[in-house]
Amino acid sequence: KLPSIALSQASGGQINLAEAVQSKPMLLIFYRGGWCPYCNVQLQDLRKIEGPLSKLGYQIVAVSPDQPDLLKSSVDKNKIGYTLVSDSKGELMRAMGIAFRVDDETVGKYKGYGIDLEAASGQNHHWLPVPSVFIIDRTGTVTFSYVNPDYRIRLPAPLILSAAETEFKALKTK
Repeated sequence: KLPSIALSQASGGQINLAEAVQSKPMLLIFYRGGWCPYCNVQLQDLRKIEGPLSKLGYQIVAVSPDQPDLLKSSVDKNKIGYTLVSDSKGELMRAMGIAFRVDDETVGKYKGYGIDLEAASGQNHHWLPVPSVFIIDRTGTVTFSYVNPDYRIRLPAPLILSAAETEFKALKTK
């Protein structure tokens, strides 16, 4: 089940995803942050299926540990029309079982590449989500999940759409 946790939106304000999913099923994406080139490619790829997912009745929500004010630059950079939310405290990613703590050596390496996890999240916990895709029905139940610890491998948008179509058909037959 999707936990009841309030997160900050790029547009300002808070959203509780467990409440939001009650009105529309959700495609929930976890990504590492706007600093991650693989994540930005995935966010852009999702634009290709935004229309078909909307016609099926789905809402798209992408979650990162970036602080809320950094989400706006991701929206602008990737020309995103769907919802981005901040899990800067790592609460949702930990509750979903996909959080990992970046070790100090890797944090140092990232800083050498110009990536400051603490500046991105506004926190010093060094939590990141394993990039993940979840389809969640209106009861808050996860009906599909894809989680791959290799951050370079992402589920392509056409496969995400196929999974959503399959889940939509399954819901109609219940």
